[in-house]
Amino acid sequence: MNCADAYQNYTCLQRLPGARLADPRSVQPAVLPTGRAGEHDSAMIRIDAHQHFWKYSTTEYGWIDESMAVLKRDFLPGDLAPLLDANGLDGSIAVQARQSLEETRWLLDLAKENSCIKGVVGWADLCSAELPEQLNEFSKSKKLVGVRHVVQAEPDDGFMLRPEFRRGIAQLAAFDLVYDLLLFPRHLPAAVQLVREFPEQAFVLDHIAKPSIADGVLEPWRGAIGELAQFPHVSCKLSGMVTEARWQKWSYEDFVPYLDVVFEAFGPARLMIGSDWPVCTVSADYARTLGIVEKYIEQFSTGERDAMLGGNCARVYQVTSEGKI
Repeated sequence: MNCADAYQNYTCLQRLPGARLADPRSVQPAVLPTGRAGEHDSAMIRIDAHQHFWKYSTTEYGWIDESMAVLKRDFLPGDLAPLLDANGLDGSIAVQARQSLEETRWLLDLAKENSCIKGVVGWADLCSAELPEQLNEFSKSKKLVGVRHVVQAEPDDGFMLRPEFRRGIAQLAAFDLVYDLLLFPRHLPAAVQLVREFPEQAFVLDHIAKPSIADGVLEPWRGAIGELAQFPHVSCKLSGMVTEARWQKWSYEDFVPYLDVVFEAFGPARLMIGSDWPVCTVSADYARTLGIVEKYIEQFSTGERDAMLGGNCARVYQVTSEGKI
């Protein structure tokens, strides 16, 4: 059943009386269970919270145009592993790039075969009446940590507020899954309404909602980020920024105003570093991409840096070196 069919069978969700506003994963100390907040732990895990794999084909990846020719090839765990090692990272969260059940199965298979993949944010049809069956299948893998829908590509800016989509979001908590928000700034008002309705659901905002860094535009993105961050069950990935800047022509200073906004809004306990590899390579290599955030967070304590470099990701997605807790 697709979204349109499911809509006819949907009964509007009711908010439970006395529901808590915060998900515990978002407000506990930003360290792994073996560490303590604000204290350096040499065993702290380092995680790239956002990257992709694919076997390239023109039909499956039509969004990769000639300006992104560098992406027109396969990107697999064997390509990522040396980058993780060179940058002192223990692993990554692999995120869906196609909206298909087949890709989610493929990513979970890759995660089973490659220990560097600590978790998978896959795709499931949140609008389908068959969603429980899909999630039952995928949740057999300890590496499934969340799901994502490419909301930024939907023609309806209010897509996330459709009853059938909200019904799907309501089912994620039973499987202990995070929902990744892939948005443009214009979608943030709808995101605020969505996260307000689901105080028990953990959300992670991808790519700081893709503000127009190339044009130096802050508003209305800045105000909307502040509204979204008021909900403590929402975290944010410091990822995807180089592709919103002037490709290959950016400077570190271009990102500072945007980092200032998200750090003031979310604070170090709800932020996590991510590369968006290989997409980032249209604008910067892996090390330079991560280096933007690494330079910015030099001003923070060791414990806070540890949290943003992996502890927060491990806590929110509930992953260990072996997969989901």
